[in-house]
Amino acid sequence: MSQTPERLLIVCPGRGTYTQAEWGSLTRYAGDADWLARFDAQRREAGLPTLSQLDAELPFRSRLHGRGEHAAPLIYACALADLLAIDRERYEIVAITGNSMGWYIALAAGAALGQEAAFELIGTMGQMMQERLAGGQLLYPWVDEQWRPRWDKRRELLALIERLHGEQGAELYLSIELGGMLVFGGNEVGLSRLAEALPPLERFPLRLHQHAAFHTPLQREVRDAARQRLPATPFRAPEVPLIDGRGHIWTPWSSDPVALWDYTLGDQLVTPYDFTAALRVGLREFAPDRVVIPGPGTSLGGATAQALIQLGWQGLDSKTAFQARQAEDPVLIGMGIEAQRRRVVG
Repeated sequence: MSQTPERLLIVCPGRGTYTQAEWGSLTRYAGDADWLARFDAQRREAGLPTLSQLDAELPFRSRLHGRGEHAAPLIYACALADLLAIDRERYEIVAITGNSMGWYIALAAGAALGQEAAFELIGTMGQMMQERLAGGQLLYPWVDEQWRPRWDKRRELLALIERLHGEQGAELYLSIELGGMLVFGGNEVGLSRLAEALPPLERFPLRLHQHAAFHTPLQREVRDAARQRLPATPFRAPEVPLIDGRGHIWTPWSSDPVALWDYTLGDQLVTPYDFTAALRVGLREFAPDRVVIPGPGTSLGGATAQALIQLGWQGLDSKTAFQARQAEDPVLIGMGIEAQRRRVVG
């Protein structure tokens, strides 16, 4: 008698997850894949270095590999390699979400876009963001050392950006609700003033280099240009439920493809992305056994764990409790960690 497949919630990674440590991972896991050859051909025709070249031939340089037109497609390809490797006999993917750019990957993972259509979307958006590079992002935590919520601290941080916004030309907005951290977006004046006002805390405040002010009104120009350049035609209802940056569920039986396009190239670009809400909905509505983050990298793991602790999922109430559970029987699988990747691949 066959065993009932475990239920997985997939969390797709966003920008900043392909670093020097991940250089070579795409070649290792998908070097001979037909889809990678097609992606490479498209980039070659566009006069861009291929993903295979970036991952294996061109030595890693953050100024090159971190550019939007290279970083975004690399991250998508690495995540796609991991998603295709998951053993579908032992695991059932019950819902898919992502962080920021991870929403575009989620569209492909849930078949709301075909592989090539998602590649075009991701490459185009990465290039447009890089060319305009309107504003930037800054990251700051609001949880304690055990990753437990400090709601008063969160309120203070939101009040701070509200106070600084508009002073001496400063523009500041909440960009992403990222587990136990807040990502702020703004112009250079605003980010500089915010960095001066925030108490130094280990490596924070952390400026995210080569990141525009994603999910803020500063991206209106990118939004308008993207809607002109990228049609709704390739969009379709997903085959697996998708959870967007508001916590809204797009189901296979009730999703309007045009509305999905409208959100992706509309509100998603200029309003805050609530990654924590997306996780909350995924956990409560779909009751997964485990949460899986495809690669590249492991940087999204901490924020996801912090969100799980906030939600008290499976009794997790601290960093210590989370680490003990991970050592015993991981509920959060980061495919960027080889030992954890082996647990879910076919």
